[in-house]
Amino acid sequence: MDYIAREIEPKWQEKWKDAQLYKTDENLSKPKYYALEQFPYPSGEGLHMGHMRVYSIGDVVARFRRMNGYRVLHPMGADAFGLPAENAAIERGVNPRELTIRNMEKIRREQELVGVSYDWDRYLGSCLPDYYQFTQWLFLLFYERGLAYRKKASVNWCPKCATVLANEQVEDGCCWRCDSEVTKKDLEQWFLRITDYSDRLIEGLDRLPKWPERVRTMQRNWIGKSEGTHVTFTIPELNEEPVTVFTTRSDTLYGVSYIVLAPEHSLVEKLVAGKPQEAEIQDFAQQMKKATEIERTSTDAEKTGYFTGSYAIHPLTGKQVPIWVANYVLMDYGTGAVMGVPAHDERDFSFAKKYDLPIQVVIEPAKEKWELPLQEAFTEDGLLVNSDQFDGMANRDAIKAIADHLEEKSLGGSTVNYRLRDWLISRQRYWGTPIPIVYCDDCGAVPVPKDQLPVVLPEDVVFDGKRNPLTTSETFAHTNCPKCGHEKARRETDTMDTFMDSSWYYLRFTDSANDMLPFDSKKANEWMGVDEYIGGIEHAVLHLLYSRFFTKVLFDAGMVDQDEPFHSLLTQGMVLKGGFKMSKSKGNGVSPLEIIDKYGADTARLFILFAAPPERDLEWSDSGVEGSYRFLNRVWRLVVQHLDLFKQEIAVSPELSGQAKELRRLLHATIKKVTHEIGERSHFNTAVSSIMELVNGINAYPADADRAVLKESLEAMVVLLAPFVPHITEELWRLIGHSDSVHLATWPKADESALVQDEVEIVVQINGKMRGKIVVPAGADRTEIEKQAMEHQTIQMWLEETTVRKVIVVPGKLINIVAN
Repeated sequence: MDYIAREIEPKWQEKWKDAQLYKTDENLSKPKYYALEQFPYPSGEGLHMGHMRVYSIGDVVARFRRMNGYRVLHPMGADAFGLPAENAAIERGVNPRELTIRNMEKIRREQELVGVSYDWDRYLGSCLPDYYQFTQWLFLLFYERGLAYRKKASVNWCPKCATVLANEQVEDGCCWRCDSEVTKKDLEQWFLRITDYSDRLIEGLDRLPKWPERVRTMQRNWIGKSEGTHVTFTIPELNEEPVTVFTTRSDTLYGVSYIVLAPEHSLVEKLVAGKPQEAEIQDFAQQMKKATEIERTSTDAEKTGYFTGSYAIHPLTGKQVPIWVANYVLMDYGTGAVMGVPAHDERDFSFAKKYDLPIQVVIEPAKEKWELPLQEAFTEDGLLVNSDQFDGMANRDAIKAIADHLEEKSLGGSTVNYRLRDWLISRQRYWGTPIPIVYCDDCGAVPVPKDQLPVVLPEDVVFDGKRNPLTTSETFAHTNCPKCGHEKARRETDTMDTFMDSSWYYLRFTDSANDMLPFDSKKANEWMGVDEYIGGIEHAVLHLLYSRFFTKVLFDAGMVDQDEPFHSLLTQGMVLKGGFKMSKSKGNGVSPLEIIDKYGADTARLFILFAAPPERDLEWSDSGVEGSYRFLNRVWRLVVQHLDLFKQEIAVSPELSGQAKELRRLLHATIKKVTHEIGERSHFNTAVSSIMELVNGINAYPADADRAVLKESLEAMVVLLAPFVPHITEELWRLIGHSDSVHLATWPKADESALVQDEVEIVVQINGKMRGKIVVPAGADRTEIEKQAMEHQTIQMWLEETTVRKVIVVPGKLINIVAN
């Protein structure tokens, strides 16, 4: 009887489907477990090895928890809106719906070939009206709570994709999708007030100990909280109009010798109007719109600026301070205006040197003096000088003292600044969730009533790549006002950022058939939060931050009883080949379907799970795949050649000795190890390694040794392997006589009494190098271990003509003899 994967796997996939084996268990008497992998984008290329790694990891988690008595929610869907489908549709002259639905069906079929235990009844696609009507519903909830608003803003614009990008979607100055250079453009856009939740988003990270510290750090840095001081300068030329700067170094306020505005600052146009430098500065501002943030702020980038010809008044000294415009100041940070303190900031020092601006020292070292003029900025701590009443104060103390002084005089005060900006959700494209807003000349912006949702994407659109396709649809763009009935109202033709769709899908899975609400709160609270969320590190800022924001808003609205969506986060590494990430462009891609066709899904799963810890990158190895296939064949042969055992009613004796006792000890040590590695550490590679050691032990077990122990070991081996390789274990489970599914079997528990050892092997080292091994009674004390080691013939030979200085004993493990 041979192991033929291509026959076994389709058979069991069909049987599981017919039996609805993985339908979500709703028995509330069981503890819940929500296992979720990030759902895929349905591209035409189908599954790649990165997908297969994620799904294999998630499936082990789900199967393991079911076998341990949990009711498990393990769903799947498709993140189906987005620009790639629209671009492909433009190229082919078809509606992106057609391409997307076809790709969704293709990926779902491929996921089924992997043997993943999803509850397909809960499948969702974000591009389907029965899903996106509730994305619209949630947008209206944000709108009602004052968290969705529209304003004109300078936005990131991708000319190739003809759409707006959020800051997070601009990578090194380029579009994250097509790598085109991103420019700036002023448009009316919709935003969500994620900044209202900045502090809670930071605070919540401390309550997520099962998240990788790397991800938590990335989110903290992206939110970018910094405590500082806002300082108000006035501009006499503009009738004392104020300009506010943000600084984290108010202790250097008396050293300000100039102010710098971002080229995009609203005051720039007023300050240079009618002046000789007006055209030059306007041209400079246009150039800066095209420059990336890195190009403008990098320490290596040349600092370029222009004097506006205007001055501001220092709030404490009353002196005139020149106002400049420079490339290194961004509107996205602070107020878009900074104070230049060249004596105590390296960037300001180089700028002042370049443009011959004053350098005023206001901090000196506490114990030494230096010669002036400064050769470089002094950025260390010291005592204040040239700072009026604050002279002699330690600069760290002066930060608060000067901030308090400004507040007393209503000239500023302590404040908190964030790098995070409100979430720009408008996209000028067709293939996304329509924003449910109508514009009426009489009523203004009017939300579409929730009972009129969904606002469905129209069919009569033109895909020519030259404009937003929704603006070409007469049936969509023109409508009646929901409030007054005016017949010449206009629909919003922007659609939502696709991260809106993926920011709440984990909640929809808890109640996916609900046609009245996004989800029933009771059902959501029965399952949330997600116990294990599995996906790529590339979503650390975008998707994960937005999902946390959504959950906090829904918590505030009383729709969920937790304000963090994901209890534990597992970010898997990439799949590499030849040291590079697999891709068609590099010619190093390996299709999961090719491996499944040749070896079977179980082989592919086993290799992926065994080759590396989940958080590490995995180097693809053809020989490693073949080795996994050979191992499964060994497992198959081991069971098949002992099928007669399972026709016998034999029980394990409480009195075992010799190799029977050792195999049973190995079995229960393996059960304990595998249970811990899957359930506590998510180290699937070491769990598989332990099972491989058990297989070796069974294989070496003598033919004349206790048969009951062999039977117990073979049966437990099949169960332990079931989460990793579900098809072969299901087949073997039936062959050994079971009528139910191995995936409904109870996970074995380690018998602690079987783990007790009569004897243990001790490594003997001399000066840290292993020189032999001894076997001692399990309870031997240090004296007995040292005695046996010193009497060992090989050890005595190594110790000839030496003097033993020290003996270090680690009971149960090793003894190290220090000699010279």
